[in-house]
Amino acid sequence: MSVEAKICGITTFEALDAALAGGADYVGFVFFAKSPRHLEIVRARELAEHARGRAKIVALTVDADDATLQEIVDDIGPDILQLHGNERPERVAEIKRKFGRTVIKAISVATADDVNAARDYAGVADLILFDAKPQAEAVLPGGNGRTFDWSLLSGVSEAVPFMLSGGLKFENVVEAITLTHPVAVDVSSGVESAPGMKDPERILRFLQAAKTATQS
Repeated sequence: MSVEAKICGITTFEALDAALAGGADYVGFVFFAKSPRHLEIVRARELAEHARGRAKIVALTVDADDATLQEIVDDIGPDILQLHGNERPERVAEIKRKFGRTVIKAISVATADDVNAARDYAGVADLILFDAKPQAEAVLPGGNGRTFDWSLLSGVSEAVPFMLSGGLKFENVVEAITLTHPVAVDVSSGVESAPGMKDPERILRFLQAAKTATQS
């Protein structure tokens, strides 16, 4: 069974076209001012309209308030809201109810306890995204190019379907899929030539690798 793939942090039409040409199932736009991938609403709207109907549009936010989320929903019309902050299960449920969108909840992983914490979101979020826990001094909650110990996810897919992120690139995505059995994989910095600068060739190579990987 093949997995789905998401290219996150897209900021240019060139990168978006590469993602669409490579068969990305999801394209992600970041709304977090501290990120080099942050988009203003006008730019994000243009990119989203270009992708609409060709891939699922994901809006990534970090502990966003209702006004920010409402603006994104109204102006961008995302298919999915990805919550990449410290949102508790109650907040995730509130966002899902209020905005009527599919919700992905990111969980930062360094230990088995972090993985177990994801169970609190099962049945609340539509999909869990496991990402590497950032270093203490990191500004960004994700997109830092860090992997984590994938063995921590042993057996998790049987109980909690998930998307895998954190340090993925075309060189290691097949191994990651084989070991963890995700329903989807997510990449941002792993297809960049510099922070926030997506490389179309790396996008295509990542998607080709992910799409040809199989898992039992």
